[in-house]
Amino acid sequence: MSRVMNRRGLAGAAMLALALGTMPAQAGTVADRQRSTVRASFTAADLAAARPEGLAATVRLPGDDPAAFRAFLDGAPMAAREPWLALSGGGENGAFAAGLLKGWTRAGNRPDFGVVTGVSTGALIAPFAFLGAAQDAALEKAYTETSAADVFEFGGGPESLTDTWPLKRGIERSVTPALLAAVAAEHRKGRRLLVVTTELDSLRPTLWDMGAIAAAGGPAGLKLFREVMLASAAIPGIFPPVMIDSVGPGAKRFQEMHADGGATAPFFVAPGRTLLGPIAGAPAEEDKLPAPAIYVVVNTAQAPDFQVAQRSMLSILGRSLSAMIKAQTAGAIAVTRAFAARTGTAIHVATIDQRFPQTSQAPFEQGYMRALFAHGERLGKAGTAFDWSPDTLATSSTRRSASSAP
Repeated sequence: MSRVMNRRGLAGAAMLALALGTMPAQAGTVADRQRSTVRASFTAADLAAARPEGLAATVRLPGDDPAAFRAFLDGAPMAAREPWLALSGGGENGAFAAGLLKGWTRAGNRPDFGVVTGVSTGALIAPFAFLGAAQDAALEKAYTETSAADVFEFGGGPESLTDTWPLKRGIERSVTPALLAAVAAEHRKGRRLLVVTTELDSLRPTLWDMGAIAAAGGPAGLKLFREVMLASAAIPGIFPPVMIDSVGPGAKRFQEMHADGGATAPFFVAPGRTLLGPIAGAPAEEDKLPAPAIYVVVNTAQAPDFQVAQRSMLSILGRSLSAMIKAQTAGAIAVTRAFAARTGTAIHVATIDQRFPQTSQAPFEQGYMRALFAHGERLGKAGTAFDWSPDTLATSSTRRSASSAP
């Protein structure tokens, strides 16, 4: 088994179980299992002009459009006053971020983040991180008591290898009208909560303004809030995509197909074109973000991960996917650090590093998740989670005290 079971490791486990014929009997509702694969016809223009059914088009924006993102930030006063938090994907390794947040609370210097973004498992954490220390217990429960049976079952159907009806039910239990009201209250203060999905028809990232969705409220707001969280964690081909009801020009109705936000980026700080360099013809200040500091929690490991690959399709595919996600994450971290150096933005990155040697024997193994949560909590409380390396350990406490970062 890999040293850290990330979301691609989960994909490999699902494929292996299917190949071995170990699929349990389906236990979801008939509606969950009998989804139609027929889609209403629509065009790129229809999609571009569409809005989620029952809500305004402004509850989302394209995640690859620097101008749209800049306009969004202009309407978020706390984005320039408080640090940001970006939470990556990583499946059960989200226990690292959940523990880090609790430890950060215990350290006594956890900010009220002006912007919180979440991708995949980070999307499941983000609303609770956004609401602060009062939600630490809920995150601890979610990432220390969850098992694979609480997330998926094998035998998903034509869309995917597994079905995530258990995760859908869990989101419905945790995302309540009261939670939406709390998110909406923080949104009205000028803070922003963003969750990233990948829209599979256009192959573009979508940023969902979860505070605006919460503020809209009602059945439509609650339904969409839950759907977006589920979609952001929907590993393409492994977990089913989420179909979001939309209304286009002329009241044309169709469904958008959204899946894992990690398909376009492992975490979100800004559109890729913003991170890569100045936009041609734009003022110099447009290349910067208003954030006083940005904290990125990467729920994966970047160290080499040795295991002997077997001469089989499943082993080769699983190892190749693991290499791809590791390279994607390393590239995203490098680009983000280069952006920080170019623009003078304070960016701090925490990853699962060599200080955590424990291995996972199966997806969502509770013993592993509890140990990883405890590890993250220790680092958060001690102030050694971000930008750590063996060479900087001796000076980390001095640097953290200067920046109020754990």
